[in-house]
Amino acid sequence: MREIEPRDLAAHLAAGRALRLIDVREPWEHAIASLPGSELVPLGQLASRAADLAVDDATLVVTYCHHGVRSASAAAMLERAGVGDVASLRGGIDAWSREIDPRIPQY
Repeated sequence: MREIEPRDLAAHLAAGRALRLIDVREPWEHAIASLPGSELVPLGQLASRAADLAVDDATLVVTYCHHGVRSASAAAMLERAGVGDVASLRGGIDAWSREIDPRIPQY
């Protein structure tokens, strides 16, 4: 399972790379803080929805959670399901808030 650093994800976003951001946290967490354009698919629902998340070869699927533990599991699960190019955001939304966008609330 591959991880992506927050700065690298920020560079991909700035460059306009085709991305699909999947938030695998719970709805209450997503309501507190989320990455713009992300889709909420709680980890408990991911296996049943994996086929819906498949993308073309040019699109990078990035999973994220609070600190990166659940998203690592999610990325591995999607990789096994053949979703495509998948990475987990190292450090989760917490790292994103600290390193890239302090306007995203920490909790």
